[in-house]
Amino acid sequence: MPHSQSSAQRGRVRLARGASPWLLPTVATAAVSLARARRSGRWTAVAVPATALAAGMLWFFRDPEREITQGRVISPADGVVQSIMPWKDGRTRVAIFMSPLNVHVNRAPLAGTVTSVEHIPGGFVPAFNKESENNERVVWHFDTELGDIEMVQIAGAVARRIVPYVPQGTKVEQGERIGLIRFGSRVDVYLPEGVDVAVEVGQATTAGVTRLDRD
Repeated sequence: MPHSQSSAQRGRVRLARGASPWLLPTVATAAVSLARARRSGRWTAVAVPATALAAGMLWFFRDPEREITQGRVISPADGVVQSIMPWKDGRTRVAIFMSPLNVHVNRAPLAGTVTSVEHIPGGFVPAFNKESENNERVVWHFDTELGDIEMVQIAGAVARRIVPYVPQGTKVEQGERIGLIRFGSRVDVYLPEGVDVAVEVGQATTAGVTRLDRD
């Protein structure tokens, strides 16, 4: 993905891949109930909430174009930095909490090759809860210029489905779309030893835009 895009491209918003199982029945229900409400007022009680839910789904699954930031490691997720923790092996884990209002499409934090995509079954505790360490997850590993980079997509209480977009062996560009977590959730990035963190707890992040490392 090029790091330079026109204003028209950046302004475009499409729907996320993997959203159709939720979107299609919701939008269809809204369309049918609206059509019937025009002929019978009794359907209004169904049409109003169905239309509101469909509009909410369209907002949840938006996938805007981004102008990718130059930097060694960029945020893979829209959200808020929940924690920054040193790991025993010298790495630093940056955990980003995604609310239901955030864009749910995740992007590659660096350019490189996807060396593994591992699905790990687990629970569905809210992503801000400490017990979420045992939640359903997908663990990614990327072979990059900084070595092996690990990223983990964690499902939350509502986000019960993680949809990887690319398989093992794929070469990805920095900021390229690599997967979707439906509704609120968390994404962890493990920065290698020697890489200083440029964000702080409570800071908002934008996938493909916010830089996680400091020169």
